[in-house]
Amino acid sequence: MLLNNIPCCGCEACRSVCPKNCISMKADKEGFVYPQVDLSLCIDCKLCEKVCPVLYPASSTKAPSVYAGINNDTNIRLQSSSGGIFTLIAEQILKKNGVVFGACFDEHWNVIHRYTETKEGLSRFRGSKYVQSHIGDSFIQAKQFLDEGREVLFSGTPCQIAGLKKFLRKPYQNLLTVDVVCHGVPSPKVWQKYLHESVCKAYHIKQGSYFSLADKITNINFRSKENGWNTYHIRIEYQNGKDDSIPAAKNTYIQAFLSDLSLRPSCYACPAKLRHTQSDITLADFWGIDRLHPEMDDDKGCSLILVHNAQTLSLLKSLDCQLQEQDLDEAIAFNPSIIHSVKEPINRKFFYTILDKTHFAFSYKASTSSSLLMRIIRKIYRQL
Repeated sequence: MLLNNIPCCGCEACRSVCPKNCISMKADKEGFVYPQVDLSLCIDCKLCEKVCPVLYPASSTKAPSVYAGINNDTNIRLQSSSGGIFTLIAEQILKKNGVVFGACFDEHWNVIHRYTETKEGLSRFRGSKYVQSHIGDSFIQAKQFLDEGREVLFSGTPCQIAGLKKFLRKPYQNLLTVDVVCHGVPSPKVWQKYLHESVCKAYHIKQGSYFSLADKITNINFRSKENGWNTYHIRIEYQNGKDDSIPAAKNTYIQAFLSDLSLRPSCYACPAKLRHTQSDITLADFWGIDRLHPEMDDDKGCSLILVHNAQTLSLLKSLDCQLQEQDLDEAIAFNPSIIHSVKEPINRKFFYTILDKTHFAFSYKASTSSSLLMRIIRKIYRQL
């Protein structure tokens, strides 16, 4: 059976590999899913343990080749979080009758993994989604496509890629994996609470009322470049014609994410940072490009590209994009999440304790404010 005392990253490899389907993923009080085993069905094959990337992390890997990259199609770049390189890579797979897996929104604005076989379908995967995605049956579907001999691109967080590789249990020449430099994954519960409160404000609905997000929201963009890449906004568009476009620096959801309050516990000791990554290529925003290569900074986005093998480097150089080789240490200086996990905030437990009792914005402010009143409130809650 699965061990219960590990800092599970929620990759769902254990559930996907179980031959008896006796593992299900259940959300805890913070909204993160964890495996639960039906012992009446379990045959103690221990496959769930063998595919766990936390129990069996990958060995150290060599330093990657590093590039700054910009898609020459400005429209695609503006729709993307950074430089639009993912779309170029994915299009190469689709040209070979391949399949591309990525994170997208469902009709209720949960973040889930799905696949596409068309160029048009890539639009759902563009842009960052600052929520932990549900893998569902994506690992199983990817294996089916791979066994059929089709080219597969699978994109996700580093721990999801590590989980996929463990689940597959053998290398596939027709698999290309792309992960992202990950700050950490926020709780789906926190995201849904934030959305519900945003809708209540936009529609003048009483807080706590029941309604379907599918009927209220038409579009969400975590990284809108309407005011430029460097000062990106989170934008929510509503069915009633209203829209919210708030700078990341002033948006409480983004600030809770960046202050590390809303992250999954395993993110504070990530098993899949750079030296242990299992991906072929890693993508991120190239923060600091304005200092290192100002000629590539037009405030429309630039990708940081870490290439982990020669085959993928050859693919990268064949793309219709601008590339500039870069020093790894300089890239890390502007984006330490490449190699370092974030530290757990001292008030994280307090944040989740009061989340169900009050508004999201107040939960965040009460957990981060240094005012005397908020310090007293935190002290009272700790004593309860």
